Amino acid sequence: MAVHRMLIEMAIQFEAKLVDIDAGAQHDPAYLKLNPAGHVPTLIVDGVPRHESVALLMLLAERHPEAALAPGSGSPDHPEWLETTVYLANTVLPATRDWFYASTDGDPAGALAVRALAERRIEAACAKLDTHFASGRADFLAVVLMRRWTRNMPRPALTWPHLADYIRRLRALPSFIDLNAREKLTEWRNEDD
Repeated sequence: MAVHRMLIEMAIQFEAKLVDIDAGAQHDPAYLKLNPAGHVPTLIVDGVPRHESVALLMLLAERHPEAALAPGSGSPDHPEWLETTVYLANTVLPATRDWFYASTDGDPAGALAVRALAERRIEAACAKLDTHFASGRADFLAVVLMRRWTRNMPRPALTWPHLADYIRRLRALPSFIDLNAREKLTEWRNEDD
């Protein structure tokens, strides 16, 4: 979702194709030729399939600096942007995955302990990011992880005031509304708080 939204926000030409993960389309032999891991998203860049959401976000920001969706490599804000992006990829994303898939990715007998640890990590990340976004910073991946992935947790991201403001501002953008229409998402609009 973050990569799709960034493509829309950048207003660059792209063709989106649905990979219905609920139906197992990510394991279709044709898709596995593009992405042998069977994960989404896959973005074809210069004729080569590329993977990993965070790498794709960084690549798009680098290739399209005119969109100003990330600080350029010479900017004094660039190191912090890199740190935040890697933090989201290495800390928050694995914890959200652990929380959602604890009983299917591992031993179901240990699922409650895995979820409890993941929940503590996610809540610590929300507190850290709440402070981060209080300064007005923005990040495409953060809104997906913080809102979409935490929406069913005991303490969703909207309970942190700066995260809630940030999420609502991003959800009001035309590109985000367009993304939800394209992905047929109806449960993630500002009026659904």
